[in-house]
Amino acid sequence: MNAVDLILDRLASVPGGSPRILGIDGPAGSGKSTLAAAVSAATGAPVVGIDDFVGWTDLDPAGATWWPRLEAEVIAPFVAGEALSYHRRDWYGDAEGIGVLDDPIVVGAPGPLLVLEGVSVTRRAIADRLALRVWVEASRDVCLERGLARDGEEMRDHWLVWQELESAFFAVDGARERADLVLPTA
Repeated sequence: MNAVDLILDRLASVPGGSPRILGIDGPAGSGKSTLAAAVSAATGAPVVGIDDFVGWTDLDPAGATWWPRLEAEVIAPFVAGEALSYHRRDWYGDAEGIGVLDDPIVVGAPGPLLVLEGVSVTRRAIADRLALRVWVEASRDVCLERGLARDGEEMRDHWLVWQELESAFFAVDGARERADLVLPTA
């Protein structure tokens, strides 16, 4: 059974109705976005990536600058059955990572499933509200290689700092241990 079928099978066995949120977590570069896109293609569910919210240095367990915005702009409206739109982090114009772009990302009317993907998305603050918590993992070297292939060698220092931050976050938060499903990608 491939990863998408395994996830869909597990989702089908989780009691409760709609709406449902699937969380796909794990280290940066592990394959979360690829898996989320595949689940979306199979189900038609929208994907909201944490990269639209979090900055290079904001991984504290409370998510002080970005988590409340994700809750207000994505999670609460989805659970309430309202149309989703949110403002994406301004990666290029705001080095601090708290500014957002003017034009919102319009997700539209919610369906029965929302896919949240990204580093820390199954954090303790939301874990009990997720229908399924998936952990995707690859070795640290593979993650770094994939990240640099995507972002460019000039981002190596950011990636190395990020890997330390995410390791520290996961050690405190315990997201992998809480996962309903662990999927290695390399």
